[in-house]
Order: sequence, then structure tokens, then C-alpha cells
Amino acid sequence: MPDYGMLSSGLSSFHPLSRNPWDLSKGPGGSSAGGGAAAAAGYGPLHIGTDIGGSLRLPASWCGIFSLKPSLGRIPIDPPYTGRAAGPMTRTVQDAALMMQVLSQPDARDSMSLPAQNIDWQQFAEGAERLRGLRIGLLLEAGCGLAVEPEVRAAVEQAARWLEQAGAHIVPLQPFMTQTMLDGMDHFWRMRSLTDLQALPAAQREQVLPYIRAWADSAAGLSGAEVFQASQQFHLARVATVRACSVFDYVISPVGPLPAFAAELPSPTNDPLRPLEHIGFTVPFNMSEQPAASVNCGYTASGLPIGLQIAGQRFDDLGVLQVANAFEQIRPPQRPWPLPPGI
Repeated sequence: MPDYGMLSSGLSSFHPLSRNPWDLSKGPGGSSAGGGAAAAAGYGPLHIGTDIGGSLRLPASWCGIFSLKPSLGRIPIDPPYTGRAAGPMTRTVQDAALMMQVLSQPDARDSMSLPAQNIDWQQFAEGAERLRGLRIGLLLEAGCGLAVEPEVRAAVEQAARWLEQAGAHIVPLQPFMTQTMLDGMDHFWRMRSLTDLQALPAAQREQVLPYIRAWADSAAGLSGAEVFQASQQFHLARVATVRACSVFDYVISPVGPLPAFAAELPSPTNDPLRPLEHIGFTVPFNMSEQPAASVNCGYTASGLPIGLQIAGQRFDDLGVLQVANAFEQIRPPQRPWPLPPGI
């Protein structure tokens, strides 16, 4: 993972650069870079990542695997934090459902964890019939950040057609996030990271990636009022997300606006003052506490995976797994998993 889990990249000051098994010139995404790359490369079937703005779903999308960011508190995590979730990273929904049997057990160390609930995670496999009659919102623009690239948009539109052919009702959904919301989250997190970095000894602070230091240092001039206003954007994003999704059973969208980018870059923009322009589809569901998954829905012309995000109502984690499993059954056969170089 990158320093402080901040980047959607495998770039780190602590360990060698993580790369994408589908194309070693590309990154696996992040911050759960290792889990995404390892699952795609076959380093074992079960992996765990964490996600506060997309750090499970983005590497899942860019590595062609499955991941579920569960409802906040479904999987206990220590320390708990607004929007922060742990979740499975696997090649299939079936393996993720297997992990949820264990990961979702309660733990008192998480003060934000949900009450113990007897969920039969093995009911994930209800088949394509699960899609019939569902009202699914189709979100093709995030309302903030980078524009969706044509190949990503086309893959998600095709996924929507497959769902519609299986009996779902697909309804266009207008963007509900704004650039102000995204910028506010960004600025608040900058100040949080600045205080973290300032607590380090000078020699240790200098070891942190320059990109992250520049990002955090940019908050030094923010006033208390500006930080407060930035913090309010988390709640505004939550309210907007819940309102927009309330009339749907599920919402589908791209996971990110672009496929995997160059491995050496810390972010798609490579700009520490515009570091989060790719999380407009993912971060709202962290703030709303809704479950959201990434499942592969296609490939670019160069063979890079493209993820479909499936978000459900709060607490409907099993339903998201069921819809994702149904989508696995109606999509065309997937390309073979990448093999290690030289094999």
C-alpha cells in the first residue's frame, strides 16, 4: 500500500513499486494495491483491503477482480473512522461471500460496528433471476473530478444492457456529487495528514513520499473556518447520496473514470493539488455507509479490465453480493487471468 494509504497507486516509500498483472507498465490501483495485484496474479484466493474513498473498489476495477466495500460497521475495524471499511478482495463473488462469514463477526473494539446479525452469506447465489424486476439507477457521470473515458462509459452502458435483458429496469440517474463536496473532503484530509506528518520526527517525515508531503503541506494556510467548512462536505455528500439512491434498489456506475494508469504515477493527475479527481463515483458510498462492490464488466482495447460498481441500500450487503453474482452469470466469459512473466 502507499504511504498512509493515501494514494490510488502502488507507489510507496517503504516497499518496491506494485504493478498490475494485466500490464506491468500500469499500476494496480490503491490504496489496497497489494490485495488487488495478488488476487489478479493468483497469489492465493483470499485477500483483505481497506477503503475510505475507493481503496477496495479501485484496485478491484483496475485488476479485474471482485471486491465489496461493506456497509460501515459490517466488518469491525480498528481504529474505526468515518467512511472507513475493510472488505474482501477475491476473483469471484463466491469467495468474497465465504470471507464475509468470518469477517463480519462482531468485535467490541470497533465502536462503530453493527450489532451481530445472522446473515446467511451462502445465499449469495440466487442466480440471474435475482435481477428480474429490480429498479436500478444508472450513473454515468460523477458530477465532479475527471471525465469518464469513452471505453469505460461504453463498458458500463453495455453492462446496463445485459442487466436490462435479464429483467432489470434501468433508469438514468443524474449526478449528485459536486466538486465542492470532493474538494472539501480533500482539504479536510490534507489537514488531518498534515497533523499526522507534523507529529513525526523530521528525519522520518522526510522519508514520506514527496507527493504526499506536498499534498499535506498545502493545508498549512487553511483557517479554522475553512477546515470546518471542508468538514461539512462529508455530511452534505452523505445526504445527497442517500437521497439520490433512495428510489432505487441498486445503483450501477463506473468504479473510476479511467482504466489503470502508469505504475510510477502516484495518482492519475500526478498533481498533489488535484489528487482525488478519480474517486467521484466511489467516495459517496463511504460517506453514506452503503455497501458497494466492483465486478469486472469488460476490457479496454489494450486488454485492461474495467470495473462496474454496484451499490445497494445501507445494510443490504448480501443483496449487493447477489446482484454481483447474477451479473457474473450474465456477462460473457472472462479473459484468462494473467500469468507470471515467462510462463
